Amino acid sequence: MPVSRRTALRGGAIAAASIALTATARPAFAANEPSSGAACASIVKAYRELQTGINRPSPERTEALANLGRVAQAYNASMSVTSGPLWTDLPFGPGSDYTTSMYARLRAIAVDWGTPGGTSSGDPVVLDRVKRALDLLYTNQYNENTAELGNWYTYEIGIPYYLLHTLSVVADELDPADLARYLRPVLRFVDDPNRRTNNSSIVETGANRADKSLIAIVSGAMLGDTARIRKGLDALVDAEGNGAASVVAKLDKAAGDGFHTDGSFIQHDSIPYPGHYGIVLLTALAGTIHVTQGTEFALPEALRQQIFALVADSFAPFVYAGAMMEPVRGRMLSRQGETGHDIGHQLTVAVVLLARSATGAAKTELGGLAAKWIDEGTYAPFLKIPDPERFAPGPDLVAIPGIEFAQEMLATGVRPAPIVAEHRIFGQQDRMVHVTEGWSASLGVGSTRISRYESINSMNLHGWYTGDGVLYTFLPNAKGHYTDAYWPTVDPLLLPGTTVKTGATGPLGQVPLTKNAHTGGVRWSAGHGAYALDFVSADGTLTAKKSWFFTPSGVVCLGAGITDASGERVRTVVENRSLGEDGSGVLLVDGRPSRAALGETSTVDNPRWLHLADVGGYVLLDDARLTTLREDRTGSWRDIDTGANTKGTTVPYTRRYQKLLIEHDVKPSGARYAYAVLPAASWVATAASARSWRVRANTASVQAIRLSDNTLLANFFAEGSVEEVSVSGPASIALGRKDGRWQLAVSDPTQLQESVTVTVRGKKVVVPLQGTYGATKVVPL
Repeated sequence: MPVSRRTALRGGAIAAASIALTATARPAFAANEPSSGAACASIVKAYRELQTGINRPSPERTEALANLGRVAQAYNASMSVTSGPLWTDLPFGPGSDYTTSMYARLRAIAVDWGTPGGTSSGDPVVLDRVKRALDLLYTNQYNENTAELGNWYTYEIGIPYYLLHTLSVVADELDPADLARYLRPVLRFVDDPNRRTNNSSIVETGANRADKSLIAIVSGAMLGDTARIRKGLDALVDAEGNGAASVVAKLDKAAGDGFHTDGSFIQHDSIPYPGHYGIVLLTALAGTIHVTQGTEFALPEALRQQIFALVADSFAPFVYAGAMMEPVRGRMLSRQGETGHDIGHQLTVAVVLLARSATGAAKTELGGLAAKWIDEGTYAPFLKIPDPERFAPGPDLVAIPGIEFAQEMLATGVRPAPIVAEHRIFGQQDRMVHVTEGWSASLGVGSTRISRYESINSMNLHGWYTGDGVLYTFLPNAKGHYTDAYWPTVDPLLLPGTTVKTGATGPLGQVPLTKNAHTGGVRWSAGHGAYALDFVSADGTLTAKKSWFFTPSGVVCLGAGITDASGERVRTVVENRSLGEDGSGVLLVDGRPSRAALGETSTVDNPRWLHLADVGGYVLLDDARLTTLREDRTGSWRDIDTGANTKGTTVPYTRRYQKLLIEHDVKPSGARYAYAVLPAASWVATAASARSWRVRANTASVQAIRLSDNTLLANFFAEGSVEEVSVSGPASIALGRKDGRWQLAVSDPTQLQESVTVTVRGKKVVVPLQGTYGATKVVPL
């Protein structure tokens, strides 16, 4: 079932870095005072375009505009502008629980009024009501004397954005004194975009810095304050701090807020966030380029090129069928108004806007990526907005500018970028992605560097095991798998790829790290790589050595040393796949259909292969007792997100799941598993491959497989040997022939060693690894 999504340009952005730029920190934002008035007017006009669009007609725009009108009319009809509150369900009063929603609703009304062809376009009565609502909100909720209560973000970023959205639409209709009055709290709460207002010792980074920069630029333009505009521009590259918190700087270390040299992006110090805060940052940068273009405040070309390059490096690898992959979305995977497709569409809009201002090779690359995501996003079509009202209520209620800019781009004949096979490891954020022409995969893991999960602000309330080795597979015939009410309905204690025990989960942490540093892997080629996790449960009782070996046809999953003293039953989850609302795909076990009824558990001893129709195959590579269960599960988004401004609805959703579990019984000691996951494979291909996978080791010290071309992929958890290879310490290695000669690839998943000595057929090779942060080093032999 297709979902509605958010595609409008948010006036806000995401995160970046804390390292000094090698070049000068301050770009040449020289203000030419004689033309500054025209420049300010141009910035405000361009910012209004990001709310109301460019009036480019199309059937899709007409449909989106009608849906916007429906929402705006409902808000306007229920709004009282006599004395307040504006809406009975959003009471006036101090605190941040309701104010953001008030400004969001008013923004919808104002944008509908200001958009050509809108339901209330140009209506003087609606305009008067917007003006009166602005006055009531200023008087009662948000002014320069308001105290920050609750979430600082509400006062310093959230409300200022919605207010600027609204003011940019109606600014020409306001008395200059009223405009200045409504901007007073923005000047107070975003006085210095470099620092947190409620705690000036906090230097803003990443998305927060980019958001505040754009807020300063636009509010400065509305007031004709060129010094404020320049202050916002300088904050982007942290001119005040000599580039230390520049949003485009690249960190060369593990963890830490911002972009990293290997393409990683981190926010909140230990959460991989290309799938939210990174996009917020990119959106703000795209907006900044758009509003300043053609003025004396335009960003320097070198800075623009740095921004353009971020898309392919940090974001594109994690997009599948127009949606962002789950392992890089942090706590946002629990938000009803921000599914992978929702945030994927916001990324697409930002990239379309960047392409609009780019030239040459950058324009071709950006346009090709955006066109690809639009073309592939058939589950939630980018150009269709059946419901513009998001449940958050998200900041991107209006999608008309995104549609118009995208159609403008597509009309130029831009060619969608092709799918290119790739295996890429992002060691500085403990993430990897495996892309094939037919399917893709990624892992959710944690370490001493990167948190298992994030659960703050009453979000991600079932996130206990999302960083315990979850194997996410993305299939061409199930593009909406993780979007279609997956997180409210999936059994959160049995996520695919994890080794878990029954019983109580324990309390949620906010950003819990693990006790083990060993998380990472090695890249061999575009189609092959290995990844390892030295797993320990949150309570420390369950441990396991886990490996995933990625190939073009599937993923070999090995586990060993599985030990637990808790007395709970332990199992490894081969699969827990949503089949939709009434999925009926046949499960074959060694060629025979499973006869277990819905809700009935079945146990199979030592099966060799299984196949789930329309999903793929599973090959058991070792003896195992396998439990199968097909069940219906019901849940609501409110179960996993009760945040003040993000909470989901209580509407129940029911989805059918197929579970495949390897049983390790109670108090296992040194238990193991070995199986292969073959995404999108037919049952014929699954059966035929049952004897083709070659496991060479599966112990607590080393796990390894041989590929068909005799390449060895191995994960060592300690000093050890497998066949012709020995290592002096923990390492992930690949050994094979390329271009007619032997080659060795090595990485340090612990990111703690200065070097590793690898012995191949009696020849010792010392591989320096200090400062590589999990990156693969290639050594010719």
